[in-house]
Amino acid sequence: MDAVVSQAQHIDLLILPETNLILVASVVEPLRAANRIAGRTLYSWTMFSPDGEAIETKSGIPIPVSGPFRPQRETAPLFVLSSYNWRRSATSQLKMLLSQTARHREAMAGIESGSWLLAETSLLDDFSATTHWEDFEDFASAYPQVTMARERFVIDGKRITTGGSLPTLDLMLELIRRAHGYSLALEVSRLFIYEQERTRGDLLQVPAIGNMRILDARVGAAVKLMEETVEAPLTLARLARRVGVSARHLQDLFRDTMGVAPHEHYLALRLNAARRKVIETRMEFADIAAISGFNSSSSFSRSYRAHYRESPSETRRRLKLKS
Repeated sequence: MDAVVSQAQHIDLLILPETNLILVASVVEPLRAANRIAGRTLYSWTMFSPDGEAIETKSGIPIPVSGPFRPQRETAPLFVLSSYNWRRSATSQLKMLLSQTARHREAMAGIESGSWLLAETSLLDDFSATTHWEDFEDFASAYPQVTMARERFVIDGKRITTGGSLPTLDLMLELIRRAHGYSLALEVSRLFIYEQERTRGDLLQVPAIGNMRILDARVGAAVKLMEETVEAPLTLARLARRVGVSARHLQDLFRDTMGVAPHEHYLALRLNAARRKVIETRMEFADIAAISGFNSSSSFSRSYRAHYRESPSETRRRLKLKS
């Protein structure tokens, strides 16, 4: 299980001109959502532009920034965001600043076309990376020293790259999962769920947790059953039987598709449902435990504390103090 951190994580964003508004939102909105769901500041961020002027996005909606990108010895991760015409911003001064700040940063991320600027500054040399699918071949040809991977995003040590806006959303969910656990990442992802009519048997469309994409109909059916049976969880054997596979095969499908075992996803769904009741109602914890599929208040409290690092009563007390 990934380590869960407790201190707030700060991120610096360098946004280049002509960046898509949705690309910026794909970075910031999952972090904002994580803060809101957690009821505390897990993430903070500061936005910069090369010259300190507001970024005029391609939609014409400006993004205000805190100032020009003039790094000193900051250690926070730096995300470089770009959509179009990144070369116009790739001045010798900016490349020098990126090279200098990379020595101190915990991580450097090239978001969509930001990966080109990192590669141009030799910051992706000998790393694995990705970029937008339309530019993949050109990028691989221009920077043979970079190991290209046809993935939605790539995390290779201190270097991170993404292939577009929705892959960036996937990346942020994966970073949240690594830092704060699967339950929180799942709850953030569910804020961005959208459904399409299944007129041609299309799968229910859901966002990813990291590389999670429900492309297997049996996993999709199992997830739907889990969501419908939060109050009375099915055993793995019954769940597998309902979707037409063996229990062992369903476990393998879940791990391949979701990156977790079925019981981990099930538990995350139940804890998320319970946590909303803790925050939004004055229900007794015993009643919350019962409608969330827990055998007792004590088992509910243990699972809750293990995932959220505080008891249900501490959550209510903390949020009451803030209100």
